[in-house]
Amino acid sequence: MTLSRRLALTLGGGALATLTMPAGLVAAPVEVIEMRGSARGERVWFSPRGLSVAPGTTLRFVNRDKGNSHTSTAYHPALFERKRRIPKAAQPWDSDYLLPDQSFEVTLTVPGVYDYYCLPHEMAGMTGRIVVGVPADPGWEGPSDDIADLEPEALSSLPPVEEILAAGRIATEPEE
Repeated sequence: MTLSRRLALTLGGGALATLTMPAGLVAAPVEVIEMRGSARGERVWFSPRGLSVAPGTTLRFVNRDKGNSHTSTAYHPALFERKRRIPKAAQPWDSDYLLPDQSFEVTLTVPGVYDYYCLPHEMAGMTGRIVVGVPADPGWEGPSDDIADLEPEALSSLPPVEEILAAGRIATEPEE
């Protein structure tokens, strides 16, 4: 079988176009974090509540709780005047209220620890922690030591960074 000049140019051009495609056009990894609640609504949580991801990962928060609206809100002074608990160079996010089966996405590019909460359910311990990259990454910023505006329930539900890095994912098991 002989390869025509036109076919060779077409195949070669297609391969070259693919190889020179900007990295931004390549799909970034997506991780799903579900917002959950017990059937009677007495417990609410993020699942997983701790997650380790690479820089550039997109997080998709999905409300799977049929009985509640939820938010995913970064701890940041620009959002409800909260203490900053995300890397200084990172952009804060707030999903606004998500009804059941609605979702919200945010892409995290700055290495470090990101703590977030559900605005109406923070006092019930509905908080989560994302670790982007590893401590050896340039510019990596660890968890905030400032806990002045955190309730004990919110603070106690944040898994330690070391556990998240070791396991990759810290699930939330509902209490009976």
